[in-house]
Amino acid sequence: MQTTRRYRWTVVAVFFAFMLLHQSDKLLIGPLTTPIMETFGIDEAQMGLVFSGALLVGAIMYPLWGYLYDRFARAKLLALASFIWGSTTWLSAIAPTYGSFVATRAATGIDDSSYPGLFSLVSDYFGPEMRGKVYGLLQLTQPLGYLIGMVVALLLGASLGWRNVFYITGALGILLAFLIFFLVKEAPRGQAEPELADLQAMGVYKFQWAHLGDLLRKRSIWFLIAQGFVGVFPWQVITFWIFRYLQTERGYSDDQVLMTMAPAVLVLAAGYFVGGAAGDALFKRTPRGRMLVAMCAVLLGAILLTFALRTPVAETGRFMILLIVTALFIPFAAPNVISTVYDITLPEVRSTALGVQYFFESGGSFLAPLLAGMIAVRASLGDAILWICVSAWVLGAIFLAFTAYLVPHDIAALRRQMAERADLERRRQGAAA
Repeated sequence: MQTTRRYRWTVVAVFFAFMLLHQSDKLLIGPLTTPIMETFGIDEAQMGLVFSGALLVGAIMYPLWGYLYDRFARAKLLALASFIWGSTTWLSAIAPTYGSFVATRAATGIDDSSYPGLFSLVSDYFGPEMRGKVYGLLQLTQPLGYLIGMVVALLLGASLGWRNVFYITGALGILLAFLIFFLVKEAPRGQAEPELADLQAMGVYKFQWAHLGDLLRKRSIWFLIAQGFVGVFPWQVITFWIFRYLQTERGYSDDQVLMTMAPAVLVLAAGYFVGGAAGDALFKRTPRGRMLVAMCAVLLGAILLTFALRTPVAETGRFMILLIVTALFIPFAAPNVISTVYDITLPEVRSTALGVQYFFESGGSFLAPLLAGMIAVRASLGDAILWICVSAWVLGAIFLAFTAYLVPHDIAALRRQMAERADLERRRQGAAA
């Protein structure tokens, strides 16, 4: 029943490439914000609407993608998502007016919500004891993609123009669609659960609304959803506005932006894997381990960001050090939240469960770039980033604390269900023999 070790890491490599290039395309708009604003003659509030449109469409699509992944072949749907990525990016590149650009960038949100099936498929290749590290590895792609987007924007944006840059990244999406379609195979749902590890074959378990209802009756999932609702606000604000902040309020040149952000993004990337590994390690000691790691890191991030943004403009070295240290801790929660969702969810409803989680995350945060832009018009971008990030992270830490208190009961319930399923499979195989 188990796939080979080599093949499952091949799948991870393909997914890593897909996520890296997809994140590069998705986040490229941040470094290109200024030339895009100049092209259409718009202000921060209008540019915030561009960002928020894609986030809103993505939020709406999360539950639909999740449901489709739990009903149909996840690998083929991921190939479709990659094709949509390339196509919608091309449409945004040819948009002639601000209104059409808002619409086409909003369409790029369709594929932005396609990750629940990817993480669900990975959960059927790796058991609970390794998922935090693997998810952390895959989530390296977000900051690394951001870094690639930054380098591409700064090095090619001026010479090629932002439209031609989007043509290039859109073409990569279509090429990856074919790679995923022909190389990645579907895995039996639940094959990596420890209770099912010794089975030679297993039954097919399909999505049932009753199972999703059972999940939504667990109290820990609602605190995870609440944490996600507020927890993504900072990411949206930082992703879309940090370049503008460095350029306009700290007076950085393009070279200074690159020299400041490159090390911070590399440390941020490491934070995903370190956070996932730390969560896995503490999870072996206590079922609350993942949430305790996430909670402490979120609080540290809020404190460190406050010191960083309150650093005088002239103290560039101190600002850079504080920004880098902040970057290490703020991604710790991400791989641990995904792992915890799967620690309490049946395999056949995991895509939908994560889709619901992400729906509330994006549903709350799609207004964050617009809100930050509106605050910036009246105050400053620095104030907008600080106020939104710190308030969201403090609330998120509170919700993570409640999750840590409740989650052991829900994890134990899933392990009982998996043990019962394994016993049923053994009886079926014994009767067939």
